[in-house]
Amino acid sequence: MKLLVKSFGCQMNKLDTALVTSALEDAGFSLTESVKEADVVLINTCSVREHAEQRVLSHMGHLKHIKESRPDLVVGVIGCMAQRLGDRLLEHEAVNIVCGPAEIPQIKELITEALKEKKKSLAVTKKIRRKAPDEKSQALEEFESAYGIEDESIPAQAFVRVMRGCNNFCSYCVVPYVRGPEVSRPPEAIIEQIKKLADHGVKQITLLGQTVNSYKYKKGEKTWSLADLLDAAGNIDGVEWLRFVTSYPSEEFFDEIMQVMAGSPRVCEYLHMPAQSGSDKILHAMNRNYTGAWYLELLDRARAIVPDVSIAGDFIVGFPGETEEDFQATVDMVEKARYKNAFIFKYSPRPGTASDKRLQDTVSAEVKQRRNVELLAVQEKISDELSRDFLGKQVKVLVEGLSKKPHLNSIEGGGNPQLVARTATDYIVVFNGPVSLAGQFSDVKITKTSPLTLFAERV
Repeated sequence: MKLLVKSFGCQMNKLDTALVTSALEDAGFSLTESVKEADVVLINTCSVREHAEQRVLSHMGHLKHIKESRPDLVVGVIGCMAQRLGDRLLEHEAVNIVCGPAEIPQIKELITEALKEKKKSLAVTKKIRRKAPDEKSQALEEFESAYGIEDESIPAQAFVRVMRGCNNFCSYCVVPYVRGPEVSRPPEAIIEQIKKLADHGVKQITLLGQTVNSYKYKKGEKTWSLADLLDAAGNIDGVEWLRFVTSYPSEEFFDEIMQVMAGSPRVCEYLHMPAQSGSDKILHAMNRNYTGAWYLELLDRARAIVPDVSIAGDFIVGFPGETEEDFQATVDMVEKARYKNAFIFKYSPRPGTASDKRLQDTVSAEVKQRRNVELLAVQEKISDELSRDFLGKQVKVLVEGLSKKPHLNSIEGGGNPQLVARTATDYIVVFNGPVSLAGQFSDVKITKTSPLTLFAERV
């Protein structure tokens, strides 16, 4: 049986895709990239932005045409969009299976039934904000532990989920309604999984959570935090680099996390902490529980404890009610924060969220686009300045594999292809070298820079 998996969205979705793929390979499926060869097509979906959902619907339309000549093809939709739309997705002519994120341990059985009986199946969590029954939590835990493997697309790297769900209820965000309440995994299960990955040759582990820094697990008299997890994971033989994403701006455990980063040679000096806006009025409307000044103070604290930390941010432009003055406050924040890079998105209302119910989408598409372009330009200038600091320096990188855009590099490579790699501080580096370096560390010297890429030659 041949399986094609198409994945949209965040790192959490990529991890779910890896888990499901691993489980199905274990059940005897072989992977294909051709829909013509596939017996089963799974689409792992994202609901965070409208654009992501539109791409999925377009993909489903394409599969509907294919099923007209191949009615036995089984199509499953999993992930956040599956949880959000449930029955409505199942009504689509192309779709056989709809399965929410909390139900993925059932995926093998759902596919087996669809192949045998040709019936449609719905597996979503009915009351998503309620604490899951123990047996469901146990099933997720066992699934995670059994199939948490190396990311085959990036050798020697793996993602490990430390918590599920979110309790922040930012007014624009659909995540709490599709992934449920915050649940932290037991530390011993996480450490055991990391040990297993390290034994398989994984060198870099990224700890994942919707708000990863709010990890908290009470065990006996001790309450474990993300700082404790990083400390314990940093002592596992074979693990050379540890990362964590994504952090919500929060006072709790912040200094402890940064102190572990400062004290451990294995914890990468990188912090991804979205601000979303620089305007206090807009932050309040977004239900982000801090002010712009407090957020910038938090970045100052991070840099005081870890002077070389590189920081990435996220912003939404064109949120309902955002004036030019509010947008200027965001520009000011970006200039003061001096991010390595920032992900900038135009606001799009998500059904079921507080901002969709209570706030009118007042900012025009043209204004959103202009602000998006302006803010990207501000960030690009800062990224360019920070990149230039690397010129002539020697850095250690973990090689990911062949570069997808080798034409970017004009440096002669002595017959070797161009490779892409990352520094501990998450800068992208390209250089020419043998393909056998994929999954290995290498020392390189930076010879040229651009805002988002460092060009190097192997030392």
